[in-house]
Formats: sequence, structure tokens, C-alpha cells
Amino acid sequence: MVNRTFRENVVIVTGASAGIGRALALELAGQGAMLTLAARRTELLEEVAGESRNRGGEALAIPTDVSSREQCRRLVEQTVERYGRVDTLINNAGINMTTRFTDLPDLGVFERVMAVDFYGQVYPTHAALPYLRASRGRIVSLGSLKSFFANARADAYTAGKHALVGFFGSLRIELAGTGVTVTLVYPPWVATELRTRALDRDGRPWGGVSRHEEGAMSPETCARLILEAAAARKREALIPTRAKFGRWLALVAPGMVDRTVAKETEPES
Repeated sequence: MVNRTFRENVVIVTGASAGIGRALALELAGQGAMLTLAARRTELLEEVAGESRNRGGEALAIPTDVSSREQCRRLVEQTVERYGRVDTLINNAGINMTTRFTDLPDLGVFERVMAVDFYGQVYPTHAALPYLRASRGRIVSLGSLKSFFANARADAYTAGKHALVGFFGSLRIELAGTGVTVTLVYPPWVATELRTRALDRDGRPWGGVSRHEEGAMSPETCARLILEAAAARKREALIPTRAKFGRWLALVAPGMVDRTVAKETEPES
């Protein structure tokens, strides 16, 4: 049965040009959503918008760098100009990095990743919140398994994903009684090439292939599960059993968890 929750629902999706964001856009389009798609890569973004229209949805493509507060404000304003409201905000955009903190020549890459992964969700949320309150809408935040655990590298990706849990968990409490719901999503490894595009110590794409993406969840499956959780207004979603066990284990045997994480962390580029 097709979920009718997002039919004619005005949805903003950030990071929509590839990976999970692209899959979300196409799935929502098939459900009849009214989409605003945001990403930096204009050509790819327009392609996704065209595919979305072919699937039956409306789609407005707005090139956006989510680390810019002003661009996020314009993203929301143009959405309201086009559709008159905002019903759902899916904060999906994110980037990764490959370098140990102790090997960074300066903090430029660290600050860039943190700006995208944390403020890149805070800025659009702040801009969209008045409209979401009016529509009693939905906020979806994409975290990571690294939202739960420390990493063998003190990188900004892990820091940003941890910060999202604190921020959106607190925002959920602040919005209690307004009708606006917050869904935090923690995907396992998904075949998105996120690590391929991860930044090295000099801010260049790493270009390597992650061994974790072999046999990983597809973006399409991940998108469907995210939207099911958002439609049901769940607090959390996509927490693998091993992550639940790991959260418990970190409390009773933190040293064991640290050693396991260190073994599983990929070598640097």
C-alpha cells in the first residue's frame, strides 16, 4: 500500500543531489510530494528534480550550501514563495573527513565539515521553524552510527553527529505541544560513496572506496525506512541491533568498545 502521508506535502530535502537524498526525493515524488531539493552540485540537482517530476511529484531545485545561514534562509523563503508553506524538513546533507585530528595542518577542514554536518542542519531548521509550527510539521535529522560511539579519529564528522543528537533531542522537548515532531535517524552503512567524497587533510576528496559499503544497505531501502519513520512521527529510527547492544556495552565495558572501534576504523588515505 502506498503511504499517502506525503501526498501534496511540502518537503525540503537537503543533500538531494546523490545518495540517500536523491533516493528520498524520488521516493517522495512517487508519493506525490511537493519538493524543494537543495544541494551544492547544480547539474546533479537539476537531474534529480527532473526525475522527480517524471515520477509525478512537483520539484523545485535550489542550489544551496547548507553551511551558509543566508543560503538556508533563501532556501526556505523560495519554498514558501513557490508552495505557500513548509510541511516537512529533511536534514540530510553531510560530508566526511579522513584525517586524524593530530595530523591536520590547521583547522580549516575540521571547521568545514562541522559547518556542514552540524550547522548545516541547524540553519535550515531555524529558518523553517515558523512555517513548520504553522503546519504542525515534521523535522527529520540524519545522524549516523557515530552519533552513539566515539571514533578512532577525533574527526568533525563524529563530533557533528554527536552534536545533532543533543540539539535535536533538546529541540524535541522545546517543541512539545506545538504539533511539530522531530525524528532522529541513525542509518547503518549505506552505499552512498560518502567516504569516497570525504575530505583529506588538505580539503581534497579522498577518492578511496570504503570496505564497509560492500553489501551495505541501498540508498533506496534507507529512504523508504526514513520516510516510514517520519510518517509515523517516530522519535528515532534505523538503529541496528548491534548499535543498541553497543550503547549498552559502552556503559559496562567502555574499554572493550574503544578497542573494537579502533580495529574497525579504516586506515587513512
